[in-house]
Amino acid sequence: MPRGLERRQNTGQLHFITFSCYSRLPYLASDKSKDTLEQVIERTRRTHKFILRAYVLMPEHIHLLSEPEHHQLSSTIRVLKGESSRLLKGTHEKFWQPRYYDFNVFTTPKLVEKIRYIHRNPVTRGLVPRPEDYKWSSFHHYATGNQGPVEIESL
Repeated sequence: MPRGLERRQNTGQLHFITFSCYSRLPYLASDKSKDTLEQVIERTRRTHKFILRAYVLMPEHIHLLSEPEHHQLSSTIRVLKGESSRLLKGTHEKFWQPRYYDFNVFTTPKLVEKIRYIHRNPVTRGLVPRPEDYKWSSFHHYATGNQGPVEIESL
């Protein structure tokens, strides 16, 4: 861990988490790879008992808004990356970058900002014209209240 970096985990505060494919290559560009990753996220969510408020799967990275209840965040991310790498690796020597980025979300305005950022990411990147046009995010849960392939605990 870099010097001076303080990790605040298992405090009930959410984390805005980002991790990327190796060399930021678009290993998640196919529908099948994103569908597989959603299945891995849901299995890991259940087994590691983490709260998931929002997510988006982009072609070369993912964002999660989450907090593990009983495990260290690093342990949960390691399991998520390990299982998904095993299933998605294919001909790629490495699937994920070794590190991840997380940001503690302390306030309700910051929580709303991060959820909006997550759901607008595919629009900002030009993948779709509207958030509702992108299948691999928690936007549909917030718009309809229906659970998708990954269970979301909305506000």
